[in-house]
Amino acid sequence: MESIFKDLIVIELASVLAGPAVGMFFAELGATVVKFENKTTGGDVTRAWKGKSEDTSKPYSAYYCSVNYNKKVILSDLSINTDKNILFDWIKKADIVVANFKQSSAIKLGLDYNSIKTIKEDIIYAQLDGYPKGEDKVAFDVVMQAETGYLSMCGQADGTIAKMPVALIDILAAHQLKEGILIAMLNKAKTGKGSFVSTSLYETAIASLANQATNWLMNKSIPKRMGTLHPNIAPYGEVFVTQDKKEIVLAIGTEYQFVSLCEILRLSDLSTDSRFDQNVKRVKSREQLEIYLSEAILQFTSDDLLSKCEQYKVPIGLIQNLEEVFKDTNSHNMILTDYDEDGNVRKRVSTISFSVT
Repeated sequence: MESIFKDLIVIELASVLAGPAVGMFFAELGATVVKFENKTTGGDVTRAWKGKSEDTSKPYSAYYCSVNYNKKVILSDLSINTDKNILFDWIKKADIVVANFKQSSAIKLGLDYNSIKTIKEDIIYAQLDGYPKGEDKVAFDVVMQAETGYLSMCGQADGTIAKMPVALIDILAAHQLKEGILIAMLNKAKTGKGSFVSTSLYETAIASLANQATNWLMNKSIPKRMGTLHPNIAPYGEVFVTQDKKEIVLAIGTEYQFVSLCEILRLSDLSTDSRFDQNVKRVKSREQLEIYLSEAILQFTSDDLLSKCEQYKVPIGLIQNLEEVFKDTNSHNMILTDYDEDGNVRKRVSTISFSVT
């Protein structure tokens, strides 16, 4: 798939995570992606987002590397005509522009869609905003998680708030923008015309509320913090400890799976117990059910329990840290490696998990 977009030129006028993730998607598929970074501020702000263990002498962070693979980077000051003309020369050859300027800034710089299409009439211009209708309010992922309901739902039942450990709304917004671009590319192939594609972090967050939104819209049910638990299914998300002190999580989605789990745990009577013989009853009585399951699971080693559940098609997972995740050979084909100008190895995971044959 690395050559699918080998003749495509993408100009990236975006920083942080969502916009650069769009650019990296096309770079992974063989496109020439030219990323313009603001040299007056030291480039993309995420270059400086370094963790405690990172080498401070390097001009980039691991965070920056995560979405800036295989791009041609040009440091420029787009308020200077000579630098802007370099950008315009690239745009004349380009197929797609990805931007996350505030709209007021884009217009001031002459880099909004209406200005760019005078340079390249059939350009596909993809704009990522924080909020709909071009609001100039600054948007970062945790703020979005707060304003669109996620923080109200994430965390423990005792009220301790937790955020998602990656900027998931940015990642989802990148997917929304990519989908819009691909539709625009199909339209261009048919009509020869360019398009203006746009989304916002806010609208993406709302679109991703899925069943939690429907629980409110249909039943006026406001989700409460439940840790890893599922509001509509039990046992689903409960965490248990095995005999060898490993943590596992269950995701029982059908009655057949519950009956099978009870057989594995030698608790067959539970599957016919009037408190637990239907999912809706298990949701209401999940605390009592958890006690029975905890005691039974403690009698099994993790390997034994995982093996039996796999045999009976019962959804179960071992809770693993990232060291353990990347020991699994199934994760290895998702790792992308390159080298910086000093020969230092840089690694990140692919933004692509599909295949086309």
